[in-house]
Amino acid sequence: MKLVFVYNADSGLFNTLTDIAHKIFSPETYECQLCAITHSAFKERGEWKDYIKNLGVSTEFLHRDEFVSQYKLPDTEFPAIFLETDGEFTLCVSASDITSSHSIEELKKLIADKCIRKKLQT
Repeated sequence: MKLVFVYNADSGLFNTLTDIAHKIFSPETYECQLCAITHSAFKERGEWKDYIKNLGVSTEFLHRDEFVSQYKLPDTEFPAIFLETDGEFTLCVSASDITSSHSIEELKKLIADKCIRKKLQT
């Protein structure tokens, strides 16, 4: 059982550099709120890193192209957080939920309410 976090961005050096520039020069139009909340322009925020380390559940972080390629789940709106159990994926936190969040605290509450509670129910 694990939480799979999927960014609304593609992998690769060019995309990473483009994302960094976008966050710096036009953060209000950046398309991945999950990344905007959890990362500064250059690295993962310490508070988020500590939270994930102490979450008590396995985690995986993927870009949207990696997720679609690896798990073959098309027609998903990103960013998103899934609960994966025995190869089955359940959407825990939707793109609209993440986009409505503006802080690590709000994101942590969504994860607790929508993912951790689902894990306990299974």
